[in-house]
Amino acid sequence: MENKAQPEADAEGTMFDNFMSIFQRRNSTPRSPVSADPLNSIPFLSPIANSVVSRSSKILNTPSDELRSSFDTDTVETDHQSITYARNFVEFCSYRALNETASPGKTQGEDEDGWSLFYSSSTDMAVQVDNENTVGLEAFARIAPACAVIADVATVQNLFDALTNTSGNRLHFLLYDKYLQSLDRVIKSAKNVLSASSNLKLADEEIIVDVDGTVPTQPILQHIGISAWPGRLTLSSKALYFESLGVGQYDKPAQYDLSRDLKQVIKPELTGPLGARLFDKAVMYRSISLAEPIFLEFPEFKGSSRRDYWLDVTLEILLAHRFVRKYHLKGIQESEAIARAILGIFRCRAVREGFHIFSSHYKTLLVFNLAENLPGGDTILETLSSCLALLEASTAQADSSGSVCTEKRHTVSPVSLLALKRFGLVPHDNVEFDEEGIYSSGYVSVGEADPLEVAVKQSKVGTGKAEAAQETVNQVKVDGIDANIAIMK
Repeated sequence: MENKAQPEADAEGTMFDNFMSIFQRRNSTPRSPVSADPLNSIPFLSPIANSVVSRSSKILNTPSDELRSSFDTDTVETDHQSITYARNFVEFCSYRALNETASPGKTQGEDEDGWSLFYSSSTDMAVQVDNENTVGLEAFARIAPACAVIADVATVQNLFDALTNTSGNRLHFLLYDKYLQSLDRVIKSAKNVLSASSNLKLADEEIIVDVDGTVPTQPILQHIGISAWPGRLTLSSKALYFESLGVGQYDKPAQYDLSRDLKQVIKPELTGPLGARLFDKAVMYRSISLAEPIFLEFPEFKGSSRRDYWLDVTLEILLAHRFVRKYHLKGIQESEAIARAILGIFRCRAVREGFHIFSSHYKTLLVFNLAENLPGGDTILETLSSCLALLEASTAQADSSGSVCTEKRHTVSPVSLLALKRFGLVPHDNVEFDEEGIYSSGYVSVGEADPLEVAVKQSKVGTGKAEAAQETVNQVKVDGIDANIAIMK
């Protein structure tokens, strides 16, 4: 299929730039905290909540009273004095404003104004809440997945833990800003790699996710038998590619397919010169299409974080395709599943490169790795497949909040795939759906817990019980005596 026009792709890609620009510190005099217009304030809301509603009202060009009427029409809550009603109404306004500012029909200037209105309000409100500009897990987990690029509802708690591992489980605004800037760099890097010349012959729908080994002093070594070659490694949405470094140029790439059922095994491994097992810095790849396994070594002076990252992200693509095959996903359902894996890898890179945190220091940010490692992983995958089964983008209908109501939930939107399209990372117009008619701000619904979020929490509860049981076993072990005998005694 033909490529989209470049100007359109560039315009779509500016959305993240606009989103980032409003967070930059300005050399202007400090602003006084934003407060809602007292004439238009809603009595049952706090001043901060009224400020959010007021900003949303300006973005939507809709009076607050009309927003409240729309909310009452679309919900079944009758107790207007309850905390739940107030919280859900603020969510309703926020999600609808987010949907408006992210709509594909916006021009660059309009988009920036909208984000500025909404997030400058949020920044000032953070100042009003406390002097440290911090938020907790519950607030972050509720709001961050509203933008599919920033967080995934399945891994948002792990993301919060990674960002706050040195700040006492409170997310400072400066840390969040740093994460966004790192994520911005990762996405721009992915776009640059996509447009750069390469020996790779990619399929129409194939996307380059990451590249390593391009710096001469930091090559990747491919070991086959007792031979080793330096070169460049590329991970795409379908395969690994290794290009050996020849005389001033790269040789024809070797492809290691991750998308087909080839009984692949990918695991950490030891390597060394002439086949010696000395350094724990390699990934082994084996499949029925190869006569013998290959080993990809990631040299570094200390530790194995480079190898660990590539092991995780390669497994994420492999597991995503296994998920697709297991649940017989086709078309836009398959594309959304793979896009979700890709965005998870981008977030993982942003944390790794922006904060220099090793993946061993936090739980995974990759949804398919998460499902693989939790006791209830099958439940997580079944829930995700059920969500993807609702994808009928050609007839998707969202409510006025930008989310699908419980009574109307017949379709959901491919928000991960749409994000990749808008950033210009989908190289071909291989996806057919109406961008104007779907909600694009994440896997969130007003006043509801996402089914995938519930499944992940239940699996983590199971993990906690299993760890507690193992700890009990460890406490009663006696040296030289079988564990079962020790427990019986």
